[in-house]
Amino acid sequence: MAIFDIFKKKQPEKEAKPVKKEIVKEKKTEKVQKTAAPKETVKKEAPKAKSRVSDIAYKILKHPHVTEKATDLAQSNQYTFNVWPESNKIQIKKAIQDLYGVDVVAVRIINIPSKERRVGRITGIKKGYKKAIVRIKEGQKIEVLPR
Repeated sequence: MAIFDIFKKKQPEKEAKPVKKEIVKEKKTEKVQKTAAPKETVKKEAPKAKSRVSDIAYKILKHPHVTEKATDLAQSNQYTFNVWPESNKIQIKKAIQDLYGVDVVAVRIINIPSKERRVGRITGIKKGYKKAIVRIKEGQKIEVLPR
């Protein structure tokens, strides 16, 4: 039975632990009091605008869809993007507004189906994708390809 006595906790250790916790609590309150005084003397500034882009934009948008037709649509404030198949119009609208900082008026979605392609006797499949056409407010612009 002496083997089991090794695993038992000793009584003096239990008493020592709460004393350490109280000391730690006192130190934390002292730090709070020290840091609170300088904050009151500093003038409050206006809150800064969001500089961090939300994570939703990278989960919804794949990349801009750059074609000849897409560049013609850009003249009428419409931009095309390839998006993930699970995304919907509301998510696409929020992602565009967060990423580019523009006001989205309308979102149209097109599901491009997969197509069978042949090279000689060998047949294969060209993957399908989901495309979104986003119309933004008049006078605003999205820089799809940086110059």
